[in-house]
Amino acid sequence: MSSRIRASELWEALPGQVLLDVRTPAEYAHGHIPGALSLPLFSDEERVEVGTLYKQKSPRVAFLRGLEFAGSKLRYYVEEAARLAPKGEVIVHCWRGGQRSGSMSWLLAGAGMRVRTLEGGYKAYRQHAQQQLASPKGEMLILGGPTGSGKTHILAALRSLGEHVIDLEGLAHHKGSSFGALGELVQPSVEQFENQLHEQWRQLPEQAQLWLEDESRAIGRVYVPDPFWRLMLAARLVLIDMPVEWRIQNLVEDYARFPPEELKEAFVRLSKRLGGQHVQAALLALDQGDHASAAAIALRYYDKAYQYGVSQRSPEQLSRLQAAERDPMVIARQLQDWLAR
Repeated sequence: MSSRIRASELWEALPGQVLLDVRTPAEYAHGHIPGALSLPLFSDEERVEVGTLYKQKSPRVAFLRGLEFAGSKLRYYVEEAARLAPKGEVIVHCWRGGQRSGSMSWLLAGAGMRVRTLEGGYKAYRQHAQQQLASPKGEMLILGGPTGSGKTHILAALRSLGEHVIDLEGLAHHKGSSFGALGELVQPSVEQFENQLHEQWRQLPEQAQLWLEDESRAIGRVYVPDPFWRLMLAARLVLIDMPVEWRIQNLVEDYARFPPEELKEAFVRLSKRLGGQHVQAALLALDQGDHASAAAIALRYYDKAYQYGVSQRSPEQLSRLQAAERDPMVIARQLQDWLAR
């Protein structure tokens, strides 16, 4: 049995049904619906050949070549789908909800599975996700403060206290600076970053109060999508003030564990902005194991850049909180008290 389902209805059906993405492995790797499992109808090379025949010969020639590729794998598709979805209930999608998903749905339904096809395919999901990311839910609060304020750790503490938090740097696998890739996994594609952001956004309850970290639009090689970025720019920015000595200590705790050569490479990337003399001083400090001095030099650039960013905000958007202690949990509780007042 096979039927169709719209993108807006998808999450009501999951996780009771397994979502199968029948696009090629390369398409799936570039961007996929979070939670979807890959069951490609064609390999990357097969897909290219079928597409070329469609354009250069005719749809019929392309269709027949596709049958040649898929015909020998019909049993595999059925057995693999049964392994991925032991209960026999699946939602199938391709790029536009066309021939690939239609063919797989027909086959799996014929094998006795309960099958639904995503109307409009992955393209419809992407359109739906981008529309949702443009729609505010409740109050959005941006946690700010100069480099070394421990914003990521404060957000983690807020989450442990029951606050709603989206960690953009965690989704991006990057901390948003020249040092941001240290210790991180390979960054996702821009498209997959947006998909993961939407996945967390959609799970927020209506009228949720959401905390995010103050970021540049670019986080490493990925970008916050325009509609969501506009929501962030319009939100209240809560700046954490703390002594520079605490900030340097935070940076040492976060970065001193990385190999000196990786830290040096990050400083070299800052040469144009920090100045050759300061970079050489930082490299010498690292050679001497003086991470605190190196961190203090890095702040010469990052503090200027951050103050410029804050100056672009409307004063009505800004609030400040003086950290009582360096402990992120203490600051998180201060933020909760501030909100309560």
